[in-house]
Amino acid sequence: MRAPVPEADQDRFGAETEQFRRELLAHCYRMVGSAHHAEDLVQETYLRAWRSYAGFERRASVRSWLYTIATNVCLTALEPRRNRVLPAGLSAPYDGPDRPPSQVPPGEVAWLEPLPDNWITPAAADPAATVVARESLRLALIASLQHLPARQRAILILREVLAFSAAETAEILGTTTAAVKSGLQRARARLEELEPEPEDLLEPTDERARALLDGYIAAFERSDARLLERVLRADATLEARPFREWYAGRVRCIHMLATYVLGAPGDWTMLATTANGQPAAVVYHRDADGTLRSHGIVVLAPTAAGVSRVIEFHDPALVPMFGFAEVLVD
Repeated sequence: MRAPVPEADQDRFGAETEQFRRELLAHCYRMVGSAHHAEDLVQETYLRAWRSYAGFERRASVRSWLYTIATNVCLTALEPRRNRVLPAGLSAPYDGPDRPPSQVPPGEVAWLEPLPDNWITPAAADPAATVVARESLRLALIASLQHLPARQRAILILREVLAFSAAETAEILGTTTAAVKSGLQRARARLEELEPEPEDLLEPTDERARALLDGYIAAFERSDARLLERVLRADATLEARPFREWYAGRVRCIHMLATYVLGAPGDWTMLATTANGQPAAVVYHRDADGTLRSHGIVVLAPTAAGVSRVIEFHDPALVPMFGFAEVLVD
């Protein structure tokens, strides 16, 4: 029988490592694009760290040591898996006949998931650090990262998001500094192809961003498509998983929503939240017996000129993850 771990060692391990749990969760999420999967990978990271804690020789900092374990846990997990995507990663915007969007069969695609802001940013966090964390977790960036080979993805995140040096990154990945520099160059070039001009998004705390979210919520709750004209930019895009088609241009987006989604006033209720450093809402839909049941999460990309991108995650299982009830009493 294995001897019990001394309580002093447990306390010391917790004191040295727990302060990094939130940032490690953000790191794993950037790598795998799934909040649920990232949470499991962080648990695996801490389990491996605890098992090897007695042999930790402190040639590196505790933080670097944990990132070495977490990064390699992620790389191992990614080997047999498909990259996670959003509908825009499947095809060009839909430009066919007027019809409802078609669902992708279950299991055919691995979908990207949103990340609740409060999982990685405590209420007392430094505002400047919070802004940096939000920018590195925005959905457009996370979606783009998933198109990179796993090791290039790790190199770019370690170097440009977490600011590890080339030498430190090489140590974490068990490779050479030259390989890190080459991988970073290729990763940057690929990201430039995917998103040549990253958008200047408003912070969720900006009054303009809050007003856009309020307008989007009101449009659904009142079933008023005209309100969407005040919210969406002329070049706005709309995508919703698990649907294959996505839409570009305010006119087409509003037509699709008005024709197939909005329904009658009171069919929808939305509660404001934040996800991936962006304004978001938890979505409830009234079913046939009049009960408001969890439907999913919608995340907006707010700019000074209006919302440029709407991404809806039609997955009731995401709602409890954001701390909201599965059934809403109205």
